Amino acid sequence: MFTLSNKRIVIVLILISFAATYYWVAGGKKESKESQYKTRGIDRGDIIQTISANGTLTPVVLVNVGTQVSGTVAKLHADYNDHVEIGQKLVELDPALLQAQLQQSKANLLNAQVTLRIADSKLKRHQLLKEKEFISLEALQVIEQEMEVARAQLAISKAQVERDQTNLNYSVIRSPISGVVIARDVDIGQTVAANFQTPTLFQIAKDLRQMQINISVAEADIGQLHIGQLINFTVDAFQQRKFTGIVKQVRLNPTIQENVVTYNVVAMVDNDDGTLLPGMTANINFVVNQKNDVLRVPNAALRFEPKDIELSEGSKMAKSANQSILYLLSEDHHTPVNVITGISDGNFTEIINGAIKAGDKVIISEITDKKESESKFRLRIF
Repeated sequence: MFTLSNKRIVIVLILISFAATYYWVAGGKKESKESQYKTRGIDRGDIIQTISANGTLTPVVLVNVGTQVSGTVAKLHADYNDHVEIGQKLVELDPALLQAQLQQSKANLLNAQVTLRIADSKLKRHQLLKEKEFISLEALQVIEQEMEVARAQLAISKAQVERDQTNLNYSVIRSPISGVVIARDVDIGQTVAANFQTPTLFQIAKDLRQMQINISVAEADIGQLHIGQLINFTVDAFQQRKFTGIVKQVRLNPTIQENVVTYNVVAMVDNDDGTLLPGMTANINFVVNQKNDVLRVPNAALRFEPKDIELSEGSKMAKSANQSILYLLSEDHHTPVNVITGISDGNFTEIINGAIKAGDKVIISEITDKKESESKFRLRIF
């Protein structure tokens, strides 16, 4: 059975519940509109419009050094990262077989020289006999023919000696350029065969102080690129450092994979300190347009669409190309403003024309939904 004190306690609890309800419902409406919206100030600054792409760093000149003769590697004179000069020895193949072939060719040359001398002496004797009419003209012509054959054989033997001498020289492989050894694909004792295709023994980069980036660009963006255009890029190894380069070439030959068309763009990069290495992946931004000290607003303000009835009436303002509506917040007034936009960098957009100025507060999001949900939640407690 309730006592008088218990009844008073119940009445007090009921009054507290009504007071709490009034605070969250009626009191929430008295909050200023500034607490219902998140705003940002319009300011002036730089906007850089870019196109993103990926590419691979490669040396400007990369030479694959091979061999024109087969053999077994006998000596190595260069290794990874070695700086080599033009004409410097890189590899020596075992010359035993090539030397033997050269000796055989030289012996054949001596034999051809002896044969030619014999034929020459024989021809002279037959010429004397013909003058004295001891032999016929046909017999003399046979000897002359033997003389020509001996001369031809001598020329063949000389060519064979030169060929074998050249092959012996090829057993010592030298650097065709001055640069840095990027790759070495042979070891001592390894046999290399040059019968069907030239095997690659070394890769030498001419100068790593100047590198290039081979960039794959989508066809939708290729029209905005041109020779001499500035690029900014980063590499995974040095994510906090930004590098720059210049577009050198926009190649016309497209690459088509699964109906996706891309074009290869080549950019030149200075690498004086040797930080960049061949094969690194570059995350590139092409600078398409850049404007300094312009009026700009956050892109979130351009995407904002209010739910309030009063603001939605203002949102019926006509839009055209490059036109958007911003919602300014000043004291208790929410004013839609029609503006003309310019370039964007993904975070900010340039304002070319409109009734706004630096310092104005522009609405970027609405936060009233959160408070309403909290008030409804609290009402369910009682």
